[in-house]
Amino acid sequence: MIKIANRHFLVFISIVGGLAILSSTMSKTPVLPLFSHYLGATPAEIGWIVMASTIPGILISFPAGVLSDLLGKRVVILASLFIFATAPFAYLLVTEVWELIAVRFYHGFATAIFGTVASAAIAERYVKDRAQKMSAFSSATIVGRSVAPFLGGVLISLASFEMVFWACGISALLALILGMMLPGEHKATLTTQARPSVIDGLKAVLKDRYIMATSMVEASQYLVFGAIEAFLALFEASLGFPAWEIGIILGVQLVSIIFVKPLMGSVSDKVGREYVIIPGLLLAGLSVLSLPYFSSLAGLTIVSAIFGIGFASVTSSTSALVADLTKNQTYGSSMGVLRTVMDIGQSVGPVLTGWMVGRYGYVTAFAILAGILTTAAVLFGYASVKYRRLE
Repeated sequence: MIKIANRHFLVFISIVGGLAILSSTMSKTPVLPLFSHYLGATPAEIGWIVMASTIPGILISFPAGVLSDLLGKRVVILASLFIFATAPFAYLLVTEVWELIAVRFYHGFATAIFGTVASAAIAERYVKDRAQKMSAFSSATIVGRSVAPFLGGVLISLASFEMVFWACGISALLALILGMMLPGEHKATLTTQARPSVIDGLKAVLKDRYIMATSMVEASQYLVFGAIEAFLALFEASLGFPAWEIGIILGVQLVSIIFVKPLMGSVSDKVGREYVIIPGLLLAGLSVLSLPYFSSLAGLTIVSAIFGIGFASVTSSTSALVADLTKNQTYGSSMGVLRTVMDIGQSVGPVLTGWMVGRYGYVTAFAILAGILTTAAVLFGYASVKYRRLE
C-alpha cells in the first residue's frame, strides 16, 4: 500500500507541477525579455526585471521549508498554487517597467515556495533511488518548461503578449484545482516534536561544509542558467531570429533536460553524486563559452541542447546530495537552505550579465559565465575529495 501511495503521489504532484511551471515559464521565456524590450527597458533594467522573481526565493525558501515541516507539505504547496493562479492576470495591467518588476516579484513567491516544498515532500517519501525520483519529478515539470517557449513564441507571433498571459492564467488555475486533491501527510508526522529538530537541522546544514559546497554549486549553475534564460533570447533577436525560432532554441534546451535528468539521477544513485555534478558543470561551461560563435538556427539549437544536458547533470544530483546529507527528517528546512543559496545565485546572474553585456558585449559576458561554472567544478571537486577523506 505504501508503494502504491508513493507512486500515486509522485505522478499527481508531477501533473500539478507541470501545469504550474508551464504557466510561470511561459510568462518569461521568451516572453519576458521581449515584453521588457517592448516596454522600453534597457539591458540593465531587463536584468532587474528577471532578478525580481528570484528575490522571493531568498526571502521565503527557508521559512516555507520550515513551515512545511511543521504544518505539512500540502498546506504550503496550496499557498504557492494560489499565487501561481493569480499572478498571470496582473501582467495584463502592466504598462511601465516598474510595474513589471512588481508583478515579477509577486510571481516569484510561487516558484520559490513550490520548488522547495515539493522537493522536500519527495525526498521525505522516497529514500531508495532518491535522485532518480527527484529527477523524474523535475523532468515532469520541465515538460511544462519545454512546451512554454514554443507556445509562448507562437502566441506572440500569431496573437499578442496579452494572449500569452491569458494562457498562463488558465494553466495555473488548472494546477490550483488539481492541487486541492493532493494527499496530505499522516498526522503522526506533524507533531510538535518536529519543532526543536527544525532548529537543530538548520544548524547542522549551515555547519556542514559539504552541504554548503553543494549549495554553492547549485547557486553557480542557476546564476548562469538565469543569465542565459534572460539574455540568450536577446542575443538571438540581435541576430535577426524571429520569436518562434527563439522559442525553438530555448525549448530544445529544456527538452534535453527532460530526457537527461532522470538518466543522470539514476547514474548518480549508482556511481556517486560528484561523478555526475563535476562533468555537468564543465559541459555547461563549454557550451556557454561557445554560444557567441554560432549564428545559425541549427548551431544555436545544438549548443543550447548541450547546455541543457550539462545543467540536467548538475541539478539531477545536487538536491539529492543535500537530502542524503540531512541527518534528521527536516527535509523542508534543508531544501529551504539549498534553495535560498540557489536563488541568490539566480538573482545575481541576470543583473551581472546585464551589466557585462552593456559594457563588454556578449562574447566577454558568456566567457565570464563559463569561467564561473569551471571554477565551481574545481572547488566542488576539492570539497568532495576532502569530504571523502573524512568519512
